[in-house]
Amino acid sequence: MVAETTNSLPVTNSLSMRLEIVNRPGMLGKVTSVIGEGGGNIGAIDLVEATRDKVVRDITFGIWDETAGRVILKALRSMDGVRVVSFADPVLLVHWGGKIEMRSRIKVASRRDLSMLYTPGVGRVSMEIYRDPEAIWNLTAKRNFVAVITDGTAVLGLGNIGPAASMPVMEGKSLLFKEFGGVDSWPIAIDVTDPDDFVETVKRISIGFGGINLEDISAPRCFYIEARLKKELDIPVFHDDQHGTAVVVLAALIGAAKVVHKNLDELKVVVSGVGAAGVACSKMLLAEGVKNIIGCDRTGIVYRGRTENMNFMKEWFAEHTNIDNIRGTISDAIEGADVFLGLSAPGAVTVEDIKKMNPDAIVFAMANPVPEIMPDEVAPYVRIMATGRSDFSNQINNVLAFPGIFRGALDVQARDINEEMKTAAAYAIAGCISKRELGEDYIIPSVFNRAVAPAVAKAVAKAARATGVARRSRFQQ
Repeated sequence: MVAETTNSLPVTNSLSMRLEIVNRPGMLGKVTSVIGEGGGNIGAIDLVEATRDKVVRDITFGIWDETAGRVILKALRSMDGVRVVSFADPVLLVHWGGKIEMRSRIKVASRRDLSMLYTPGVGRVSMEIYRDPEAIWNLTAKRNFVAVITDGTAVLGLGNIGPAASMPVMEGKSLLFKEFGGVDSWPIAIDVTDPDDFVETVKRISIGFGGINLEDISAPRCFYIEARLKKELDIPVFHDDQHGTAVVVLAALIGAAKVVHKNLDELKVVVSGVGAAGVACSKMLLAEGVKNIIGCDRTGIVYRGRTENMNFMKEWFAEHTNIDNIRGTISDAIEGADVFLGLSAPGAVTVEDIKKMNPDAIVFAMANPVPEIMPDEVAPYVRIMATGRSDFSNQINNVLAFPGIFRGALDVQARDINEEMKTAAAYAIAGCISKRELGEDYIIPSVFNRAVAPAVAKAVAKAARATGVARRSRFQQ
């Protein structure tokens, strides 16, 4: 096949079609016009076969949503001289059969191998662990094995879609653990709705894992679940939606504050979204010296004495933020703010809201896939803009944090991932950008910066040893 054109495509929303087209002048133009009129952005046109009567082409095009794809497909099928041979969604194809697999570390090539690795030799290993339970760290995969566990109640921007539909996301998390941290992990979706049942299930399967990564669990249940598991297990328990987000937000804010020449304790921060991520980020920023944080949810500003749409974690938030106890909407809160931190939904703020912020405004609009406000809308009014997306500068992504955090925790066989370890991770991420590199469009390292995870792991392991939660005094070999 010969590629005739290529473009950058929004890969998460694209279609590939093989079309058999009558070999007449102007037919390709008619086909591309139909795709364009339907909202498709053509990325590649590949010639597969050409004869006197027909031309077979593969055409790949980006689409904004699935509806546009169906409209284009219907239009092409109704064209005279065009036959749709096949069509495919590349995103679905790449997930076919799942994204992860288990591989053996040791080959079984002979009877001797079999007798050492399984019966009868494995019995000696089991008895060694029976006599010394701590030996499980050295004689099994536990030393490098993490469980990625969810109940599917708060998946990405999709919400409560259930445990089965959450599995592709959990597999993706496992893929990133291995790719960026060298950490083996396995996705586990638990079909329970009661938080206590969830906790008991995790406890019962935890023995073979060196750490637990909780994922996509709705608030406020996630706070209760994590607190119980951290108390009742002797391995690290880490809810990435809370703490991974908090770590990367702090890392980005460290860089942004340097660019605008402001200290953390001088900043007024407005948080949109007082759920798992919003509360965790606020806790971390408070611990690092930020004094003035105001949180907003669908009901408006969270303040002491509010009774509508509250829970135990929002009660905590109200007691520790909003020092002037102001009331109103996010438009009221954002006036005179230095930082907007969006952890909510598209459209949470307007351009007029952003204009009310202080000079050298910092905007972190992290809702995915569509941020609270688009960068091009506010470019003239902000100094620093960041999102969770890869197609804009300053992508704030948890993959900068969790692989290195677990790598460091596993290296010293930590019993916990505590606040000191998370703070060390944030400063390690920020430290991967030199003073010369730091700028408005580069406040946080790229997710593909391979120096980040090792730097985070080293800092986390050091903090674990310093705070007494490490079983090992040296890095694991």
